[in-house]
Amino acid sequence: MNPQSPRRAPRALAVSRVVHLAVAGVVAASIGIQLVLLVTGGADANSGETGEVADLGTRLVRLFLFFTIDSNLVVAVVSIVTAVNPFRPGFWWNALRLNALVAITVTGVVYMVLLAPAIHIDGWALVSMVGLHVVSPIGFVAAWLVFGPRPRFDWATVAAAFVLPVAWLAVTFIRGAIVDWYPYPFLDVRERGLPAALMNALLILVAAAVLAVLFRLVDAKLPSALRDR
Repeated sequence: MNPQSPRRAPRALAVSRVVHLAVAGVVAASIGIQLVLLVTGGADANSGETGEVADLGTRLVRLFLFFTIDSNLVVAVVSIVTAVNPFRPGFWWNALRLNALVAITVTGVVYMVLLAPAIHIDGWALVSMVGLHVVSPIGFVAAWLVFGPRPRFDWATVAAAFVLPVAWLAVTFIRGAIVDWYPYPFLDVRERGLPAALMNALLILVAAAVLAVLFRLVDAKLPSALRDR
């Protein structure tokens, strides 16, 4: 038997499944709290807005236009599938995993650096915020660092991992131009102007590209508890 076969690491496999399901559970609970808050007129953990700002339907649509929510949904899907089958093959599956790593890292860093100082919430909104912006990013990245499985990423995977972020930015700017609303102040064309908003988007993509390269290098060099070969 191959000494690096997943069958030789049943404990690591079991722990990996528990950890990934726990991450998915945190995401589900945090988004669930956010949905309840929206329905009851509570604070928005992403923007700090309350139900008085817009009607319920508008707020629900806006919720799923925040990159925080989208990146966490991808993390939840990847975590559940990884728990069920950590050795799932496929180019686009690997691209989705890398996209989840990059997107949730960007979510955590951007929130703590750019958004958190301007948002003041408490209660259940704070619980949701911590789950989506702190626990989920740290838990998901840590799970990948410990368990892998690696190696999985190549340079083509790095390029493919940007399909979703670029699509999200395109939707953000196109929809923003139509309905005059943007999910984040640093992308708000009304306040920043189009050149500055586009520059901010480009800077985030550049930072994401750096992260993707770093994850690719770690994937190639760092051993993991679960390995493909």
